[in-house]
Amino acid sequence: MGVFQPEVSHDSQSSSRSYALRWEQVNFRVLSLAGVLSILITLIILLYVHGQSSKQITLVIDGKTQSLETREAILSDALAKEQISLQPHDQLSIGLSDEIKDGDRVVINRAQPFSLSADGAKKIFYTTEKTIGQAIKKLGIALEGHDKIFPSLDTTISANMDIKIVRINKQTVQRTTNLPYRVIKTADPSLTKGTVRVAQAGAPGVMIQHIEKIYQDGELASMRMVGKEVQTVTKDKIIAVGTKPLPKPVTVAQTTTTSKTANAANTTKSTKTSAKSSNVATKSGVNFEYKKLIKNVSMTAYSSEEPGIGTRTASGTRVTEGRTIAVDPNVIPIGWWVYIEGLGFRRAEDTGGAIKGNKVDVYYDSLNHARNFGRKSRTVYVIGPVKPELN
Repeated sequence: MGVFQPEVSHDSQSSSRSYALRWEQVNFRVLSLAGVLSILITLIILLYVHGQSSKQITLVIDGKTQSLETREAILSDALAKEQISLQPHDQLSIGLSDEIKDGDRVVINRAQPFSLSADGAKKIFYTTEKTIGQAIKKLGIALEGHDKIFPSLDTTISANMDIKIVRINKQTVQRTTNLPYRVIKTADPSLTKGTVRVAQAGAPGVMIQHIEKIYQDGELASMRMVGKEVQTVTKDKIIAVGTKPLPKPVTVAQTTTTSKTANAANTTKSTKTSAKSSNVATKSGVNFEYKKLIKNVSMTAYSSEEPGIGTRTASGTRVTEGRTIAVDPNVIPIGWWVYIEGLGFRRAEDTGGAIKGNKVDVYYDSLNHARNFGRKSRTVYVIGPVKPELN
């Protein structure tokens, strides 16, 4: 009996081989994908382990250096773990959220608070700059013109320092002052002795003074004269004094009467001479009467070469060496002559803001001569509007 053999077709064998081949391809892809995933997982684990490894970084806080060992990956976490606190105005060389690596150097500058008073307000600021000048420059605060700051710009900033800015403004204004006229006496031979006549009426002059005013934060702090000019020249008052001798009267009185009269006149004249002798002095060969004697007068000197000093005096005359002095008009009238021990005759023609009381400023053309004059103490004879002449 024969054995029955199932019929095997050619198509059936081909299908089995195709299935096996597809299975092998799919299995290979799965295995490849599994390998890649394994490698990625391994890298992640290695990176994590590396990130958690110990790091050595250097911290520089306000110029002081210290080493820090940490396992944190972010700077903020590392500082927090070491209890290093930061303020909002502190300055860092890297960001708090930046990753730190082994060997990194982190610089922290802590901000210093300071108070600034300026323009009528006081405010608190914070800065990491070293000096006041650097701090206000970074804040955008400018100093203009003659403004002043206390302490100075090169002062080192310290915590809670008080800084003040004073705004300085300068303004020049004009001030008008009257110049007193002089009274000049002249001899008039056409008039008899004892007769006087006003030959020319006097008129005061006008001087324009340039005054510099300095304001600090809007308030007047000081003022000084920086220049002056004569607008109207003074007109001196001229008085003519008679010098013509009186005619001699005819004497018919008795000899006795004449003798008595002469004796009485001589007695009166002697009395008057004696009364006046206390105010008579002889200096440089000149005899003169003086109105008053001032001792220990403080003497200084000035020159037209100094800034702000012109060549015109307060009385309208031109400054002249050997004649012009500046005085306090309340002590020595303008236009009067004086005699100064050791200097000679001088005329009061000028004034000055610093010339008050028993003080006299002597004029010299040379600034060096004026400076070398220094300060002296002298006796001053106040004479009057007429200069004494040689006998």
